[in-house]
Amino acid sequence: MTSHPLLQAFRASKPAFGAWITLPGPFVARTAALASPHISWLVLDCEHGLTSLQPGAAETVAAVSGLGANAPSVLVRIPATGACADGSASWQIKYVLDAGARGIIIPMVSTPEQARSLVSAARFPPTGTRGFGSPFTQAAWGISALDYLEHANDSVLVLVQIETREALENIEALCAVEGLDGVFIGPYDLSLSLGVPTPNPDPHPTTEEAIQRILSVAHKAGKKWFVDFTCCFMDYVDSLAYYYDRGGKYP
Repeated sequence: MTSHPLLQAFRASKPAFGAWITLPGPFVARTAALASPHISWLVLDCEHGLTSLQPGAAETVAAVSGLGANAPSVLVRIPATGACADGSASWQIKYVLDAGARGIIIPMVSTPEQARSLVSAARFPPTGTRGFGSPFTQAAWGISALDYLEHANDSVLVLVQIETREALENIEALCAVEGLDGVFIGPYDLSLSLGVPTPNPDPHPTTEEAIQRILSVAHKAGKKWFVDFTCCFMDYVDSLAYYYDRGGKYP
């Protein structure tokens, strides 16, 4: 299959460094993708960032994919939040996956029912309910339509954000959802939900305890995890974060 550095890192349980993109435009993302040979993923933020879901995300995915076989894996954070992170978000998932995104990040997921619905929307039958039809998807992956259909269910990454008290209470059930690749911990919204100060720069002890619990459960369930501590530089890349899988500790 085509290059997918983040998936390769997940399968090898190795760290994978990347960049979080909040500014719009294909050349912004290309600049970030080419900034270092060690960047293996980019997240296009269509929730809090300035990239539009359509056509902005599609154009940016195509621009990065066009860099060749060593291009970073592009994931898209869709705008769906809260109660919308169920079946009603499937059209957003379809948009970005049809554009050729290697994976999705869905914010404010709090229940296993929501997570199962999102996983289903990202998988073709018989595993899920995703429809096929875009002529551009396989082009962004650099493979044939038949190859894409054969491998997409095992290659598209689905990550959900743990940002609410309810999600923390349901963390064991969330991490048990089949087909979910990992959890993304948002310490700022999680702190707000728990009624404690946001990280400044370190998380409040209550948030720290919650993070450690999430990481422990994720490891036991065999899920990857990701903690985002934003560093604003007013540059092309608004924040840098990285995926780790190392003994239940976050960087």
